[in-house]
Amino acid sequence: MTDNAPTVIRNDEKNRYDLHVGDVAAGFAAFERDDQGRLVFDHTEVDKAFGGRGLGKTLAAEALADVARRGETVVPECPFIVKFLRENEVAGLRVEWRDEDAADAASAQPSA
Repeated sequence: MTDNAPTVIRNDEKNRYDLHVGDVAAGFAAFERDDQGRLVFDHTEVDKAFGGRGLGKTLAAEALADVARRGETVVPECPFIVKFLRENEVAGLRVEWRDEDAADAASAQPSA
């Protein structure tokens, strides 16, 4: 692993997953816990200085894989997370779609 390898770490104090490239903060995926204890992902951001590297996908993949390992449930609201979940399977992840996203997700075909 190089010093500039991306890492994703859960930050429960700030209700988000932080993305770092080396020692530099590069982005985050924010969530709120709803009244049922589910994690509602509502915003994902990667600093423009790190654009074009696929770091948003790395952030989403690592954050959602961690949620799956913890046995928690995701409610995707952030358009980036919704798109990621439509196109990618995350082993063991429980997803509860909002009504408006459920029909779209059911009909979406994952990318090859």
